[in-house]
Amino acid sequence: MTTYTAWYLTIASLVHGQVEGVTRHGPTKLVLYFTGATNILYTFGGHAVTVEIMHAMWKPKKFKYIYLFATLYVFTLTIPSASAVYWAFGDQLLNHSNAFSLLPRSGWRDAAVVLMLIHQFITFGFASMPLYFVWEKVVGMHDTKSICLRAACRLPVVIPIWFLAIIFPFFGPINSAVGSLLVSFTVYIIPALAHMLAYKSSSARQNAAEKPPFFLPSWTAVYAVNTFIVIWVFVVGFGLGGWASMTNFIKQVDTFGLFAKCYQCAPSPSLKHH
Repeated sequence: MTTYTAWYLTIASLVHGQVEGVTRHGPTKLVLYFTGATNILYTFGGHAVTVEIMHAMWKPKKFKYIYLFATLYVFTLTIPSASAVYWAFGDQLLNHSNAFSLLPRSGWRDAAVVLMLIHQFITFGFASMPLYFVWEKVVGMHDTKSICLRAACRLPVVIPIWFLAIIFPFFGPINSAVGSLLVSFTVYIIPALAHMLAYKSSSARQNAAEKPPFFLPSWTAVYAVNTFIVIWVFVVGFGLGGWASMTNFIKQVDTFGLFAKCYQCAPSPSLKHH
């Protein structure tokens, strides 16, 4: 689903061509720069499903190879589509968090929208799983063998979240906030800190199943890289990125509306006339 959507955006943008008078100023303000930084952290951190791969693997010792391939595959989805859409529409993307709204209506676009909706349903399912488990424990249904009963008891969790999503579906600014406030920790900061804590003693380093890689020949170099990642992501991603993403969110919130039929879309000619 994500593969189809990414390559649809790439090809459709190239076929559409550049809009008349397209401009590309890049980040002209600190808010825009750090919002972009958090989007990059979220894209390459969250979309390689780090935690999900680690949790699901039968042979965790192969994680580093699987994660590398997953990250490289994410590059093939994000870099071409982002470059092509930005080439075609430029600064218009600053005010259109959903790139679909810039492309003409077609069967290909409708298919991409439907596939992304299905993808969001699936993502919602596994992303809400911790909430399901906690709720089942609270209501005493965690030991129930019946799948139907467990599904029914999850409805008080599902329905409010769906209702809020229908009211506030402006996911672009939300992605920025999630990237800065959550993904910064789960994908970058906590793993690097955990690695340093796990191998802080000399005995742990001597008995480590995974030795430092050839390009970081000493534990000192490994600790230096981990320390840099923790400090840089905390300051730039969480601190400045959190400020920028929330500022951007507040700035755009007036353009969304509640239960609107179309979000950040250009008004129709009839509406313009009136």
